[in-house]
Amino acid sequence: MADRVYNVLFLCTANSARSVLAEAILNQLGEGRFRAYSAGSQPRGTVNPYAINLLRNLGHDVSALRSKSWDEFAEPGAPVMDFVFTVCDSAANEACPVWPGRPATAHWGIPDPAAVTGSEAQIALAFDEAYRMLRRRIELFLALPISSIDHLALQEKLREIGKSGAGADNGAPADIAANG
Repeated sequence: MADRVYNVLFLCTANSARSVLAEAILNQLGEGRFRAYSAGSQPRGTVNPYAINLLRNLGHDVSALRSKSWDEFAEPGAPVMDFVFTVCDSAANEACPVWPGRPATAHWGIPDPAAVTGSEAQIALAFDEAYRMLRRRIELFLALPISSIDHLALQEKLREIGKSGAGADNGAPADIAANG
């Protein structure tokens, strides 16, 4: 199991900001152990320029990022997902495709930075905050002993991560990573 690469799909309605941020973060932090993807129920067709800018400035590879439909991942020949996370409330309430296999799922709702209006600084701050929250949840996820935990316990841990404040010091309950 140590050599296994887990496939993770992050879903959001437009697939232009939050899900794309999560894809880039997990592909960097989980390199070699995880392969992240993102998609949307109603993809915008382009990735938000603030998301691209932020990721590029933080050293993420943005060359393969694109806004795409979740239908791509429900088709024959698509990668089989081990985990599927919704990162926006709209996508969490939509009827998702049936995913092949039995992926663990959870809702990790994050406020939409693309919905923020105001100055350039206010918008950039909203993207920074979304990135920080997603990164913290992904760090908690990466700390889980995935290969040695049963499916139901894993589902519960994933839901706990999604309910966490995911702040710099007040992430998920302390026992999530420690007790696996």
